[in-house]
Amino acid sequence: MLNKIKIILKDKAIRGKIIFVLAVLVLFRVGSSIPIPGVDHDKLNAFLSNNQFFGLLDVFSGGGLSNLSILMLGVAPYITASIIMQLFTMVFPKLKEMYQEDGEAGRQKFNQYSRLLAVPLGFLQGFGLMTMLQGQGILGQISFLDKFTNISIMIAGTMILLWLGELISEKGIGNGISLIIFGGIVANLPSTIQRALFTFDPSQIPMYVLFLAVAILIIGGVVVISEAERIVPVSYAKQVRGSRVYGGASTHIPLKVNQAGVIPIIFAISILLFPQMIVNLLAGLKIEFVASLSGYILAFLNNAWIYGASYFILVFFFTYFYTAVTFDPKMISQNLQKGGAFIPGIRPGQSTSDYLSKIITRITLVGALFLGFIAVVPLGIKAVTGIASLAIGGTALLIVVSVVLETAKQIEAQTSMMEYE
Repeated sequence: MLNKIKIILKDKAIRGKIIFVLAVLVLFRVGSSIPIPGVDHDKLNAFLSNNQFFGLLDVFSGGGLSNLSILMLGVAPYITASIIMQLFTMVFPKLKEMYQEDGEAGRQKFNQYSRLLAVPLGFLQGFGLMTMLQGQGILGQISFLDKFTNISIMIAGTMILLWLGELISEKGIGNGISLIIFGGIVANLPSTIQRALFTFDPSQIPMYVLFLAVAILIIGGVVVISEAERIVPVSYAKQVRGSRVYGGASTHIPLKVNQAGVIPIIFAISILLFPQMIVNLLAGLKIEFVASLSGYILAFLNNAWIYGASYFILVFFFTYFYTAVTFDPKMISQNLQKGGAFIPGIRPGQSTSDYLSKIITRITLVGALFLGFIAVVPLGIKAVTGIASLAIGGTALLIVVSVVLETAKQIEAQTSMMEYE
């Protein structure tokens, strides 16, 4: 560990990347502190403290919602657009070919389509958010032109965050979008700790101990699942050229139990938040039937058992879905066959593809079940204790641990290259 830190401090390239990431995160936090006009902060704080839905949305927006900043939408519209685009890959073969087979150029084009789709989705989410906040008296009575202007500013803020995230991915270390969400969560830690200290109740000590135990469970579980691998042995065929023998080496393919990382959690929260935002918008309308129906739907969605089951199912589904999108056994089988490699005891070609599919399906089942369980444990504690902040804190902790692990691996890869050189 000390040797790795010395390499980071001595190597100009790695040090520059880390400083660049920190500088971009500071810029992001500055933008998150610039509020839109006409905000009643007292009503906003009271509203957020008593609403789990908006508490999760604040986590997901990177902390921008806590003061209704110009970045309050965060990267939520882009993530929703990414989900829709990746679902389209299962319907339109050309999109799947662009994402999986066209290399970096195809992925950039695919991401560009996602960014374009994020604009109308951002307008829809921004309009719903503004309407709900106005109905709560947080924004007061503003004209349609002012509302449209604020929504335009919010969409521009989302596009700026996407640009900053791409800069981090390109010139820094780690996944830019994940690090922006991580930065917002970490930035809120001091205020969260301060609020917990001021509202400390000695009678709630067992609950805090329980939450601490769950936090340790989440950290340990995420680390175990993220590091767990299934090793698939690979051998290269021997080739005789003249009097020399080439090949015959052995290596392996490491298949992770959780190929998707933190993406299932982020996708699941995005899907859970979007319908609630739409229903909250409809509940504020003056049409009696629509408002009444929206109220029933909202009560149904806010049921702890329904919410927990939906969260678990979505995390489970997106773990499999994202693995299916990013891991192509057929392509790996073809690449092995072209390189003269094979899995011992398995025929090259379709048999190898079927074998890899069988393995990835089984190990992903373990990863998906465990990740879903870890995701809903804080919700269960919240249902028992009635403390909404425990569920929000558990979700934030899950994202933070996953992002830290992912970024640490990339830093370790960079330092390993320097040690090799």
